[in-house]
Amino acid sequence: MSLTVKNISVIYNPINQNNTFTSGDFISGQVILDVAKDTKMQSLSVKIKGKAEVCWTERHGKNTVVYSDKEKYYSVEKFFVQEEKTHGNDQTLKDPAGQPYPSVVKPGRHVYPFTFQLPLQHFPPTFKGSVGKIVYTLETKLSRSMRISSKAKAEFHYVPSPDVSNPELMAPQYATKDKQMKLFTSGSVSMNIKTEKMGYYLGEGLKVLAEVQNNSSRTIKPKYCLYEKHSFFARGKRRLHTHELFKEEGEPIEPNPNPSKTVTKVLPIPPSLPISILNCRILKVEYRLRVYLDVPYASDPEIKFPIVILPLQSLSAASSATNSDFQVWNAYGNPPQSAPPLNVVGQPGQFAAPGHYRPPFNQFPAPGNPGPPLSQYSAPGYPGPPLNQFPAPGYPGPPGQFAPSSYAGLPGQFGPSVSHQSYSSAPPPYLDYQLYPQLPDHPEKS
Repeated sequence: MSLTVKNISVIYNPINQNNTFTSGDFISGQVILDVAKDTKMQSLSVKIKGKAEVCWTERHGKNTVVYSDKEKYYSVEKFFVQEEKTHGNDQTLKDPAGQPYPSVVKPGRHVYPFTFQLPLQHFPPTFKGSVGKIVYTLETKLSRSMRISSKAKAEFHYVPSPDVSNPELMAPQYATKDKQMKLFTSGSVSMNIKTEKMGYYLGEGLKVLAEVQNNSSRTIKPKYCLYEKHSFFARGKRRLHTHELFKEEGEPIEPNPNPSKTVTKVLPIPPSLPISILNCRILKVEYRLRVYLDVPYASDPEIKFPIVILPLQSLSAASSATNSDFQVWNAYGNPPQSAPPLNVVGQPGQFAAPGHYRPPFNQFPAPGNPGPPLSQYSAPGYPGPPLNQFPAPGYPGPPGQFAPSSYAGLPGQFGPSVSHQSYSSAPPPYLDYQLYPQLPDHPEKS
């Protein structure tokens, strides 16, 4: 940085205690410029962008091959000072009095406030791994004639709002395994494993129900392991890192030809885990639950379940303002006309593993089965709505009685439930200037 420009920095104001942002939030901050003498600027801008990138090297004989790829989510640049417009969608900001910022500044400190709104689409969360990362940044750039541009940036932590619209996430998971013993152990063992659902919030307990039948000649012990999988993709290659998060074991089960024994175990999900990333083309973060029986002198029968870690509901609220500022890019770097919302939890059927059974979500009861009485879902003392609660064709019914926002029906019975999203009325106020440290890298073992 030249002697003329003493310092340039960009800072932002947190909107909650966790210092996180989610879809639709306003992010406000300031660009701070310190100059030692009169300075003429060609342009001064601030940009917000989000992207994912992976990079690693491999040795193939005597050659070293670099595998890398990038995925851009959005990029928006606003100008405080701009002599020549280079893009048709550039925005020139004005000072608090509504006047254009001067291109020549006097010695001292100059502060330029700005506000962006994050898109309403669900993008992958902030993540840093061994050979890949997903980052969201604010960048400022000062350009002057015949001088090297001065730049500064600050990263902010983005977490998508939880999206549990996929019914697969809330469906129970079942699997069974039988094993016939040989050599040093005789007999057989079998286990039926069930989890209440697939999607869990950070800090939530993962309940596992195991039905074990020990017809062998040995004492066996059920064990549980939760591990993570980080996958990175580039140029048709995949780099995989796995890491065990914790192991726990249950009580020993003695040989018993009688009916099976049921064991219940609740595994705590660490609140510091990165949430699952399933909507990024070049990077994935997945979790697996491994349940197995420790059988002496024999291979252990095991069952694996996919587990999806969901983000907690953010303290901030999305705004209803438009997102015309943002260019949402596709996987090939081209801005489409419109970008459909990305589902954090992936597409239906994505998580089913071979041999796993999940009960179907029937919208209507089977013929001859009237289903549970309507009074079951009513408050005590209230018999529930009459059977002719739905109006005849052509009759709209009482105002608001059957609006989706007031009556969503039973889960899966009358279509997808309506999710309500709260909105903030205005961007947060500007706070005192303060630099916030960057988030630490996520520790990971190879």
